[in-house]
Amino acid sequence: MSTHTTSWSDTEVRAAFPALSLRDHDQARVYADAPGGTQVAARALTRMHASMVNHCANDGGAFRTSQLTDAALQEAHRIAAVFLGAEPDEVVFGLNTTTQLFHFSRMIARDWKAGDEIVLSRMDHDANIAPWLIAAQERGIQVRWLEFDVNTFQYRYDTLSSLINANTRFVACNHASNFLGTINDVKRIIDAAKAVGALSMVDAVQSVAHIAIDVKALGCDLLSTSPYKYFGPHAGLLYVKRELADRLVPLKVRPAADMMPYKHSPGTPSFEAQCATQGAIEHMAWLGERFGGCPVGSLRSQILAGYAAASAHELTLTQRFLSGVANLNNITLYGISDLDDASRRVPTFSLRLRGLDSRVIAKEFAEHNIFVWDGSFYAYEIAGVLGVRDSGGVVRIGFAHYNTLAEVDQIVALLADMSTRA
Repeated sequence: MSTHTTSWSDTEVRAAFPALSLRDHDQARVYADAPGGTQVAARALTRMHASMVNHCANDGGAFRTSQLTDAALQEAHRIAAVFLGAEPDEVVFGLNTTTQLFHFSRMIARDWKAGDEIVLSRMDHDANIAPWLIAAQERGIQVRWLEFDVNTFQYRYDTLSSLINANTRFVACNHASNFLGTINDVKRIIDAAKAVGALSMVDAVQSVAHIAIDVKALGCDLLSTSPYKYFGPHAGLLYVKRELADRLVPLKVRPAADMMPYKHSPGTPSFEAQCATQGAIEHMAWLGERFGGCPVGSLRSQILAGYAAASAHELTLTQRFLSGVANLNNITLYGISDLDDASRRVPTFSLRLRGLDSRVIAKEFAEHNIFVWDGSFYAYEIAGVLGVRDSGGVVRIGFAHYNTLAEVDQIVALLADMSTRA
């Protein structure tokens, strides 16, 4: 097996995604909607199909297909653990991140009491705000807010020492913003929480498509991901530190096993989604083997090499987009725009064109078979701070490693045309 790094090939990478070959009225589709959900890798589809055909049975039985399901469940947890830098009994599959965080908020808040405080972030998706906010209201404790700077689009790290104190029980933040694209220094926030004995929760839903995760290096207690945001199925994958998982009183039916991963996964899970998530992770490992110079052997090393190769390509997409819109009139871009700082953001771009409604812009893109989002994307606090929550939100354009420079140029050209009409 060759160990040299192979140059990135758009053609080969895109062939790994069946949806990218689809056309409408002989017009190619341009998927610039990745922040809301990426296209699904062929390896994920293959794993899901095999699960539903070869062993479509519940777990725990004495017969062959049930035993195959048991084995697939264990393997999916093992692969997911390698992916996150965790242990297999520290990962929990669920319906989605929002459901999982509401579920875990009930357990975590059980012993909050008057005088306690939690810290939430204005930059988060509401899935990492509303569950904790509701729990705090029910327990009668104070919520404090970590703000972000509206000029730098970064957290106000200088306020951490005044926000987090001996009364703080819980701190939630995000790794990368689904609205601004900012990559956050979550280790700094986690360390501040640990210093006072508070739990820390990281929303990595937006970052994990672009950045390799190592929960042990971060030191967080919980970390959420959504496989459909990184080339897999609609599901949730949550890291729960073993010490925390062991001391929480699980919300489960009485006969359910009182051991991980079962005790924090109430009800029958989607085995096919677990298998498909494994396939999505294997796609990242394939990138490492094919373009990252990492031979088959260490899955973790392959995954890291895959991210390195994909990130290098995505950086070229980010720089091309930022340079393309830099001199366009009537456009406001919310997020880091300096080319020298392009590596401090993921390729998620939110913008407004003066005088044009965001939905109107999105529809015009759709007429060219270019798929982009409009609205606020559950970034309720960000949209409020920026004053766009009640005025149609923004247009969000987002790329993944399967996008090309030609697609970026096509999008920038259309924005340039619109900007002259704004």
